[in-house]
Amino acid sequence: QVQLVESGGGLVQAGGSLRLSCAASGRTFSSYAMGWFRQAPGKEREFVATISWNGGTTYYADSVKGRFTISRANAKHTVYLQMNSLKPEDTAVYYCAAVQTSSGVSKVQRYEYDYWGQGTQVTVSS
Repeated sequence: QVQLVESGGGLVQAGGSLRLSCAASGRTFSSYAMGWFRQAPGKEREFVATISWNGGTTYYADSVKGRFTISRANAKHTVYLQMNSLKPEDTAVYYCAAVQTSSGVSKVQRYEYDYWGQGTQVTVSS
């Protein structure tokens, strides 16, 4: 079992930055691929970014490519999402997700993840 707790959300003006963190419980964090998803009001939860178990592979949604960076610190059992040049359309609840895998293939579908956090709200004002 893995428990995930997101933090770092908040209110920011367009063009600003935020860094989200996701702290994971358990002793095998380094064997999990991690992902970030987001859900805006009235919309489906969508993929944002993912990182492989060793940090060697990352993949981003086209909408955030070049603006967001996913990283991880296995010793701290934490994954991060650095969000720069934020836009009002980035406003959503951001969720951290985990799946235990040794594969380097990027996982971009919700059903590919077994564990989810409760989410953190990000609001970008225009």
